[in-house]
Amino acid sequence: MKIGVMGGGAWGTALASVAARGGESVLLWAREPEVVEAINATHENPLFLAGVALPASIEATGSLAALAACEALLVVVPAQHIRAVLAETPVGDTPLVLCAKGIEAGSRLLVGEVARAVHPGAPIAVISGPTFAIEVAQGMPTAVTLACADEALGARLADRLAGPAFRPYASSDVVGAEIGGAVKNVLAIACGVVQGAGLGQNARAALIARGFAEMTRFGMARGARAETLSGLSGLGDLVLTCSSTSSRNFSLGVGLGQGKDARALLSDRRTVAEGAFTAPVLREAAAEAGVDMPVTEAVCALLDGADVREVVGALLARPLTREHH
Repeated sequence: MKIGVMGGGAWGTALASVAARGGESVLLWAREPEVVEAINATHENPLFLAGVALPASIEATGSLAALAACEALLVVVPAQHIRAVLAETPVGDTPLVLCAKGIEAGSRLLVGEVARAVHPGAPIAVISGPTFAIEVAQGMPTAVTLACADEALGARLADRLAGPAFRPYASSDVVGAEIGGAVKNVLAIACGVVQGAGLGQNARAALIARGFAEMTRFGMARGARAETLSGLSGLGDLVLTCSSTSSRNFSLGVGLGQGKDARALLSDRRTVAEGAFTAPVLREAAAEAGVDMPVTEAVCALLDGADVREVVGALLARPLTREHH
């Protein structure tokens, strides 16, 4: 199965490296000409994954049309750009494996729903889980959820991508895998705020637990399964991104917790902190579904410039309630 990867950032490059292990041919599409040139000339992506040697079997291209020769496409484009990029890509009935995490602004559609709208004939799968791109590219042990409604296709994809250090766990809950990945980005910002504001480890642990409750409420309202949300693509990813400055969303939250301006923090980044774009869309989707998500509301307030102490104070002043309803 010839794999194509759409997106030459750190995560797309790392997944191309996974797919190329053992000498398998992989075609990587990147928007940046300098990334295409560097990968083909030096087998490295110095812009997004500097210092990591890439398999020689990865070929980079700047042409979306070239992906027509691939038998499956890993889509690693930022969530807010996926519709436009997919519209320019010859897909037909080629399986789309969605590796970006987010909810589209305006439509409030999950990435998989966007992909179905653009290419209704393409089977959909999702890869999500606790993954830092640099560790995956370096061959460090990693486990992910690979969700696909077509279980036979999911098994073929898992077999193609699995390696000694990369372990996909099969699921048929595409919605659950997507929601875990999208919501955890917002919660990671909140945990970064706790770190940046110096609120302590107790507060961060409580926030992870209450944030997971929000993820579960929203996920169940959108048709996800509880066991998916408590697995690698939900709780597993949440724990990773809420506890490390290697997380783009967590590091954004640290800056917000230190009182820095959200617009300045976001404009100073080469890579995308998806949670900043997902938070307001998630707030709208939660309101539409009648789901209470106070941590998400707090993140939105901070991104809009609210004072950290006031936002935290408002959270702590909420009426006392039962932990489980």
